[in-house]
Amino acid sequence: MRSLALFLFFFAADPRVEWFQWGGPTRDFQAPARELASSWPTAGPRQIWTRKLGDGYSSIVTDGRTAYTLYKRGTDTVIVALNAATGETFWEKVFDAAPTKEEMKEIDPVHGTAPASTPLIVGGRLFVVTFMGQLVALDRKTGRVEWSEELWRKHGGTLVGYGYTNSPLAYRDTIILPVGGAGHAMMAFRQKDGAVVWQKGDSDNAMSSPILVLVEGEPQVVGVMLKEVLAVSPDTGDVLWRFPHANKTDTNVTSPLWCGGNILLVSSAYDSGTRALRLKRENGKTTATELWFNKRVRVHHGNILQIGDYAYASSGDFGPAPLTGFKIATGEIVWQSRVFAKATFVRVDDRVIVLDEEGKLALANFNPDGVKVLAESSQLTNPAWTPPTLSGTTLFIRDRVSVIALDLRAH
Repeated sequence: MRSLALFLFFFAADPRVEWFQWGGPTRDFQAPARELASSWPTAGPRQIWTRKLGDGYSSIVTDGRTAYTLYKRGTDTVIVALNAATGETFWEKVFDAAPTKEEMKEIDPVHGTAPASTPLIVGGRLFVVTFMGQLVALDRKTGRVEWSEELWRKHGGTLVGYGYTNSPLAYRDTIILPVGGAGHAMMAFRQKDGAVVWQKGDSDNAMSSPILVLVEGEPQVVGVMLKEVLAVSPDTGDVLWRFPHANKTDTNVTSPLWCGGNILLVSSAYDSGTRALRLKRENGKTTATELWFNKRVRVHHGNILQIGDYAYASSGDFGPAPLTGFKIATGEIVWQSRVFAKATFVRVDDRVIVLDEEGKLALANFNPDGVKVLAESSQLTNPAWTPPTLSGTTLFIRDRVSVIALDLRAH
C-alpha cells in the first residue's frame, strides 16, 4: 500500500496544477480557469521562494509537487528537480561533454551554451534534450537515466548555433522531435526504451518546437524548420505537406499556433513576418494555402496568444517590440502598444499574465480595442526570455540567473 501511495503522490495528474510540456496543457499557453487575484500590491504578488540557478532559457514543467528545468554549469547541461513548494533541490543530473573544436565553429559565442529546450513529463518519465542534442529519458522521481540518444552526434541532425532548443512532443507511446537532415527531419523514439520508431523528411532543423494539430480528423505534427513549415504523420512520419518560410538570419524560433477554421499562424523576426496558412484535406491529402502575410508582425522568440478571433504578440527583434493585436483571419493590425518590452504570455480566463524581457511581470486584459494593465511589478533583473509557468495559483518565472515562485491566488 505504501508503494502505491508513493506512486500516486509522484505521478497522479491533477489538471489544476499540471504543466507537463512546452506551452502548458494544450501547448499554446492557455491555462485552465482558476481563481487568481485581480490586483497586486505595489511590490507584486507574494513571493513563495527564490533561488539562484545557472544560465538557461528552458521553461519549467511541473506536476505541482516537483518542478523540472535545465541550466548551464560550465559547458554542462544540468537537469534539476526542485521542490515546487520550497525551491530546494530533490536531485540533479549532469550531461554534455564540451563541444569539440569542429562543433564550436557552429556554436554562437555570444549566447554561450545555455540550454533552452523545455523538458517533457509523461507518466513516471521526464524527457529532456540537452544543449548538445542528447535526448535523455529519466525516472522523474529519482533522476535515474533510463536511456539516451545523441540526436546530433549519432543521428546526424542539424547542429544549430544556439544549441538544441526544440521542446519534445509526446504522441501515444512515442516522443517526436525535429532532428534535421536528409531522411530524418523529424524522428519518433519509443518512450520506454528510446528505439527509433520512424525517421522521415528532408529538412534542416531550426529552433521552433513542434505542435500536434487535428486537420479534419487527421492528426499532424507541424514544425517550423530552417526554411519551411513541415507537417508529418505522427504515426508513420510520412510528410503530409510543406510550405516555404525562411529568413536571412536562419532564426525560425517561435512555435506555430493552431487556430480555429483550420488556420495555422507562423511567425519569424528580422526580414520575415507572420503568415497564415489555411489547411484543407481532400481525397486523403492536405493542402496548405497562404491566406495572408504581414511583415509588420515579426515574432522573435516569444509566443503568439490567441483570444477569440484575434492574436497578440510582441513584434520586433533588435529594436522596439511593441505588443501587437491583429485579426487571425486577415492579418490586419488593430493596435500596437509599447507598454511592455518584448514579452511572453500565459492566458487564464479573460486575463493575461505578461513577463517582459526586462523582468516586469503584469496582469492584463487583451482585447481588440487595446491592452489594459491591471497590475504590474518588477521581479527579475537579468534578461527574461523564458515564458512563465502557472501551476494552480503558483507562478514560476526565471531569467538567466534566478527562479522565483509567486503566489497569484485571490485572497
